[in-house]
Amino acid sequence: MSAKDNMTEEELNERHAEKMRKKKQARDKIIATKTIEKGLLIVHTGKGKGKSTAAFGLIFRALGHGKKVGIIQFVKGKWETGERAVLEKFSDQVTINTMGEGFTWETQDRQRDIEAAQIAWAKAKQLIEDDEHDIVLLDELNIVLRYDYLSLDEILPVLNARPEMKHVIVTGRNAKDDLIEAADLVTEMTMVKHPFRSGVKAQIGIEF
Repeated sequence: MSAKDNMTEEELNERHAEKMRKKKQARDKIIATKTIEKGLLIVHTGKGKGKSTAAFGLIFRALGHGKKVGIIQFVKGKWETGERAVLEKFSDQVTINTMGEGFTWETQDRQRDIEAAQIAWAKAKQLIEDDEHDIVLLDELNIVLRYDYLSLDEILPVLNARPEMKHVIVTGRNAKDDLIEAADLVTEMTMVKHPFRSGVKAQIGIEF
């Protein structure tokens, strides 16, 4: 039997409080050393579900703080997503551009996809370089980079030269190594289990 087993509830509570006080002191000390404030380049990648969902979570958080956001959807042009329906209610804070023609296996037209990607990037570049938007989401940019519809050599200099406090989020699986290296924050979504593999179709409110 351990000493903890012989302690009263009051003693356990006091022990816990002391442990938490020490933990808070250590954490406060660490936080005090974090003094840099800057715009972040954020990448959500990986095969798991939730890359765009997490990015839109950041967008909604920014809206709650009165920030102005710009959104470019490079692929999901034909999808009527729930996020888009909500964001349209914040037209004074949101610039949203759904530029893609759909997934490339839907269009089956490489040249059309390249042209759509180039138009989308031209608009994205404006949003990144302006002084109006606080945060810019480049949704599924990694997809068009994967198929070489756009060149990372063209995109990285713009991302790296963004205004000092501008946050940019890039989503999509198979993020390029150089993009990951340039990013401040990278999250890889790992698929453990997905209902699609069990025959469950994409459902409203979950996938779109």
